[in-house]
Amino acid sequence: MDLIIIGLLGGLITGISPCILPVLPVIFLTGGAQSARFDKTEDGKDAGPLPARRSRPYLVIAGLVVSFTLVTLVGSLILGLLNLPQDIIRWVGIGVLVLIGVGLLIPRFEQILEKPFQWLPRREVQNRGSGFGVGLALGAVFVPCAGPVLAAIIVAGATGRIGADTVLLTASFAIGVAIPLLVFALAGRGLVERIRAFRSRERGLRIAAGVAMLALAVGLVFNVPQALQRLLPDYTAQLQRDLTDNEQASEALGLGGLVTDENRDLDKCTNGAEELESCGTAPSIKGIEKWLNTPNGEAIDLADLRGKVVLIDFWAYSCINCQRSIPHVVAWDAAYRDAGLDVIGIHSPEYAFEKDAANVEAGARDFGITYPVALDNNLSTWTNYRNRYWPAHYLIDAEGTVRHISFGEGNYAATEKMIRELLQDADPDVQLPAATDVADTTPELGSTTPETFLGSSKDRNFAGPDAYSAGQGTFTFPADQAPDTFALDGDWDVQTQFVTPTGDDGRVRLTFRASEVRMVAAGEGTVTADVDGQKSTIDVGGTPRSYAIVEAGDAKEGVITLDVPAGVQVYSFTFG
Repeated sequence: MDLIIIGLLGGLITGISPCILPVLPVIFLTGGAQSARFDKTEDGKDAGPLPARRSRPYLVIAGLVVSFTLVTLVGSLILGLLNLPQDIIRWVGIGVLVLIGVGLLIPRFEQILEKPFQWLPRREVQNRGSGFGVGLALGAVFVPCAGPVLAAIIVAGATGRIGADTVLLTASFAIGVAIPLLVFALAGRGLVERIRAFRSRERGLRIAAGVAMLALAVGLVFNVPQALQRLLPDYTAQLQRDLTDNEQASEALGLGGLVTDENRDLDKCTNGAEELESCGTAPSIKGIEKWLNTPNGEAIDLADLRGKVVLIDFWAYSCINCQRSIPHVVAWDAAYRDAGLDVIGIHSPEYAFEKDAANVEAGARDFGITYPVALDNNLSTWTNYRNRYWPAHYLIDAEGTVRHISFGEGNYAATEKMIRELLQDADPDVQLPAATDVADTTPELGSTTPETFLGSSKDRNFAGPDAYSAGQGTFTFPADQAPDTFALDGDWDVQTQFVTPTGDDGRVRLTFRASEVRMVAAGEGTVTADVDGQKSTIDVGGTPRSYAIVEAGDAKEGVITLDVPAGVQVYSFTFG
């Protein structure tokens, strides 16, 4: 029962999230578009197009549920068995959308598409809009926002552990997603039925539905829905968190990562151990959207790296903890690549903008990363490793066994010592260079202000007297501001992941303890920073990224006041 409730609620939340917006016009319009076939008068003449079936909206959504469920659960398994590309289902779905869209625009073309099925009973041929086919195509290309419920389903499907519980969770999730979509499909059907002007312009509705379907297909080819999602705040993130951040949901879903035969032995490793341990065969790398820094973007299979030592680094390019850790990983790659070390970066995004391949490529260049990077945008590999940390290092020996795990910053000397030990075990004659000499800048626990998020879904350290919630409002700096807090002044729009001024500008005040302060920001504009009376400017633009406010130096306490112009979005502050 817990799985059914969690699945339904998770699906409902996803069904009202920004990621369903690209498919809404298609669902709304196809709910009322009529068939290309025509009724006949008594003398055999055409009497006009057949209206859409009353069941058409239900057929569209039923097709979507069936297709999405099958693709999510068994799509990867079937494609793997057939040695077909993992993306082929998506491209087939896009192709079907194009065919149906053209059929809506050109009735004769739709009739040609129906000809191969004319051996069926005629009333079945006259499906009056192929509602179920539309749903099947949408389900194949519909990629809902990744959340803990969907992550659990994806991992179960990807690892082949599809039991009754997984099917139950997937079905309830799909039904939950379908309920809001069905409302839109019924609304489209009802609008056509109730508004006489629409009934007299059904040809126009078919054209609009066809254009919407073709536009969706073209948009999917060029990843426009993902770009749209990056532009919109994920207003359902807190709902997802409220649903799954509890012991009951964690037990039901296995939110530490579904325990499988692939990853159950990872529990045998101790975080940050000083000596090598043995923690089972390394889980596979799954669900990667794109590879960077590999020949022709080819994927990497850990099984092909037997005989080499592998370091897997989970990271995100705007994460301050990762920014302090990456120089060590880059140095290890440079020092030990020729000695048999393969480094693989698994980029697991924390923010929506971190899913963009161009943004990740720019971040990798800035950090000097030349080793392979996998874009784990759905957190499939992240979940397959039961990971929950940025950064996280998994050290794998030449036999493919995980020998060391380190979560978070630090422990670099011990990790490098074990890298060297495993390289010598793999090849006793190897000539190792001197150990790397990268300064460990990990802050001492409690010595700096904690990372501060300004979005409503993850806010912490707000100094205002009132509750901090999403929406537009007017703020005023408090008379006395506690240490390690932030406050706003002026008119602001508080979104799920960031804040942005609604007037000409707004102000942010930070009280901090750190030797370095950075701001994650996006948009276009110049931010003026006043650090204890010393003013400077920060030009924000291009790829959303981290900007230095206080350069690394001696630790100190202070107050920062930022003047933020309209058009700039501030996500968070990190402290080193």
